[in-house]
Amino acid sequence: MSGGDSSESGNRGSDGEGDFAWFRNTAPYINAHRGRRFVLMLGGEIAGSGALGPLIHDIALLASLGVHLVLVHGSRPQIDARLANAGQQCAFHRGLRITDAAAMAHVRDAAGAQRVETEALLSMGLPNSPMQGANLRIVSGNFVTGRPIGVLDGVDHQLTGRVRGIDRDGILAQLDAGSIVLLSPLGYSPTGEVFNLALEDVAVQAAVAIGAQKLILFGSADGVRDGEGRLIRQCAVDEIASLAPPEPEQARLLETAGRACRQGVPRCHVISYEADAALLEELFTHDGCGTLVTRRPYEQSRQAQIDDVGGIIELIEPLEAEGILLKRSRELLEGEIDRFRLLERDGRIIACAALYPFPAEHCGELACIVSHPDYRGAHRGQRLLQELEAEARAQGLTRVFVLTTQTAHWFIEQGFVEGSRDELPAARRELYNLQRNSKVFFKDL
Repeated sequence: MSGGDSSESGNRGSDGEGDFAWFRNTAPYINAHRGRRFVLMLGGEIAGSGALGPLIHDIALLASLGVHLVLVHGSRPQIDARLANAGQQCAFHRGLRITDAAAMAHVRDAAGAQRVETEALLSMGLPNSPMQGANLRIVSGNFVTGRPIGVLDGVDHQLTGRVRGIDRDGILAQLDAGSIVLLSPLGYSPTGEVFNLALEDVAVQAAVAIGAQKLILFGSADGVRDGEGRLIRQCAVDEIASLAPPEPEQARLLETAGRACRQGVPRCHVISYEADAALLEELFTHDGCGTLVTRRPYEQSRQAQIDDVGGIIELIEPLEAEGILLKRSRELLEGEIDRFRLLERDGRIIACAALYPFPAEHCGELACIVSHPDYRGAHRGQRLLQELEAEARAQGLTRVFVLTTQTAHWFIEQGFVEGSRDELPAARRELYNLQRNSKVFFKDL
């Protein structure tokens, strides 16, 4: 995307829209997700937290919108509780439970009870409840084939196993028939044995086998945080090794997401099961929530620095020559460099955008949104736009605007609404170039 005199953004609200504006804004996401295959990994901790009920309501909503769902439930806390009540202990090796015959009885009980509870919640249909009229069909069975891990480092893991295969055709047939598929962390072998499988292994292999567009992982936190406690909103697989989250749960979820992406799953989301409607927020809002892991080539979004001026000039000069952008001198860019945000790929600046705030009017101008011609068509302009919108909100701004001569349609597609130059902040109105006769578009944040 190449920017106009200013920039790009999302949907101008008005008082007349009432409380349903948010619902209108979900339409693009509903259309995008319909018919897609999502795998949701539901750890056993969710049931113990009391969050499973509300989450089931959101899952039912996804199913009603035409999303094809595979749920993979866990049962680790439930297994631990049963073993403790029985006065039994299991040894662990390499983080894996060594499951003997006695422990396997409790593993079966825990997995079975968790499956039944999940099926029961998905079967609700009480009047005046979110499940009214859902009529969901839940299918579970021997979709997962397991094999024993065997002996590692001289330790026999007995009935602890790994995924040997996923019945892809069987699962897809059920999804096409409108059913939700529910998988347990158990694997069945041709010899008639049952193996205790890692929840993460089942979720990843199921997502890979059915060609899922998303794998959604639930944790207790609001996503994955780095060593300094900052929420990681998005990262590529290549970045995972450098993040090193201090919390073991977050590290495990991040590693699982990375493994799925490396095996072909395009996007993995790590979100909170404790935050109400986090699943809907991630899937149906502009900003989303939690942490997104992708398998895209390495790209970094960052604040521009003085050394980037040359790269920005190289990026915007062709558009200045065409009259799409106002010409900016090196001196001007150096003075305004702190306004710019960049996308960098392998050390090369491939996109830029700028935010100029007008705090007195609680308004900001988005400007100079440009993508390199070799890297257009991958929503990079939209990505920078969203990041600057978030920055504007963080600064207390409630509205953004753009000026453009040739890219009006792109702005409209992002939700901008045409306005008058009389609506511009006074300081910006004085600088308006009458000769360019730029159109003005606004968006409420």
